[in-house]
Amino acid sequence: MSDAAHDFETLNVLKERDLYLRLLNLGRQTAIAPFLDGALALIVDVADARQGYLELYDDDYLGGEPRWSIAHGFSPDEISVVRRAVSTGIISEAIATGRTVVTASALDDDRFGSRPSVRLARIDAVVCVPIGEDPPRGVLYLQGRAAAGAFSARDQEHAEVFASHLAPLVDRVLEQHSAREASDATRPWREKLRLNAMVGHSDVFASVLKQVALVAPLDVGVLLTGESGTGKSQLARVIHDNGPRAPLPFVELNCAAIPESLVESELFGALPGAHSTATRRMDGKVAAAERGTLFLDEIGELPLSAQAKLLQVLQSKHYYPLGGTKPERADVRVIAATNTDLERAVAEHRFREDLYFRLAVVPIRVPALAEHREDIADLAAYFCADACERHRLPRLELSRNALRALESAEWPGNVRQLAHAVEAAAIRCTGENVRQVERRHVFPPTAAQSADTPDALTLQEATRQFQARFIRDTLEDAAWSVVEAARRMDIARSHLYRLMNAFGIERSPS
Repeated sequence: MSDAAHDFETLNVLKERDLYLRLLNLGRQTAIAPFLDGALALIVDVADARQGYLELYDDDYLGGEPRWSIAHGFSPDEISVVRRAVSTGIISEAIATGRTVVTASALDDDRFGSRPSVRLARIDAVVCVPIGEDPPRGVLYLQGRAAAGAFSARDQEHAEVFASHLAPLVDRVLEQHSAREASDATRPWREKLRLNAMVGHSDVFASVLKQVALVAPLDVGVLLTGESGTGKSQLARVIHDNGPRAPLPFVELNCAAIPESLVESELFGALPGAHSTATRRMDGKVAAAERGTLFLDEIGELPLSAQAKLLQVLQSKHYYPLGGTKPERADVRVIAATNTDLERAVAEHRFREDLYFRLAVVPIRVPALAEHREDIADLAAYFCADACERHRLPRLELSRNALRALESAEWPGNVRQLAHAVEAAAIRCTGENVRQVERRHVFPPTAAQSADTPDALTLQEATRQFQARFIRDTLEDAAWSVVEAARRMDIARSHLYRLMNAFGIERSPS
């Protein structure tokens, strides 16, 4: 065997080893979207394909829309064309026969070349493999090789091996998905509301969505309270999107981000000459939000003078621009948010009591992340996928150790801090040219820690170490009775189980 042939064969062996190893890692996924995303990216890479498409069916699939589908390497416009092309030809044949369909060029293939959709998409080399047997649970479709020419027999073999190993993984993930859907407390509200990018399934999160479903269709004031970074701005947008003003403007103003001298102008507009920078008529946020929703974040920072004018808008639906003598009409819904105690601010005469009651017709408290830790894994997976898409990074997966570290860490900055941590971890992971985010990417050691300096722990790591020791010591004192240990620590038993899993705490065999 020549050196070139030997190198080629070695490369193929390494590819196959990588395929099996990554399939094993993929099998640890429990969420359907990251699972499919990772699966398709894996086989597109191993088979040297340019583009890929994967779809899965329900048990009662009758040839309509697939329950789940995902594309890799296709533009949004190409996806719809490919779905039309393959669903009426190549995919349907693979499903009907239960056998792999291979063609060097669909355009020149007597079976498919006459189809208008195939000619429109100019489909060339294809490998299409059914997933599962009698009937197939889905199909894998690979189009175009990264290098010129048709897919090789080895490429076809890789695709078929992948599909055969994917089938039982699909069944397991679908079972877990169904079980999770059945136990998802947010499901009733997800069926009623448009909840773009609202991630979570906990009872606590469901309670918030229940309140959103109640107030969204009503044209009433809503006050969102809660710690910084909990997602109040996103929730305000959800209320708007599910209300009668949804097609109209959603205008946001952070009251803490504007100098006090400019707040009134920013809110209500100004006529020429009203202040030094008003050289022409300036419309404010109230006018910009006409007939829509005005979201006032950090409402507790609004100056008293502006509070009086905002109260007038809420009471009379009129306001005066700065320097104006004629009232302007204001048809807006106001949603406010704060992370401060407005009742205390009222008592200290820093916030108008009458405005507080106007704003807080329906108050909704947005919980801290510490109150719904069971959503951290879902949030982390979403933020990881989002970071990869925005920064055009390779598809990444979160390892179990990374998830444990994320679930057990304290997040004083709540969801926002978690999102930033996962984004940074994805960037570090890509910098190492690996495909799985590990704990070291989420919480990288400092230079002092790398030098094994024992007193150089970050607050996060020191807190984690204390929690792990405390939990283990309490369990040992309670003779490893989880019920008793949870009672002593004054936490729910389910929370203790999650912490034990996050820290990898298990009873040593006696």
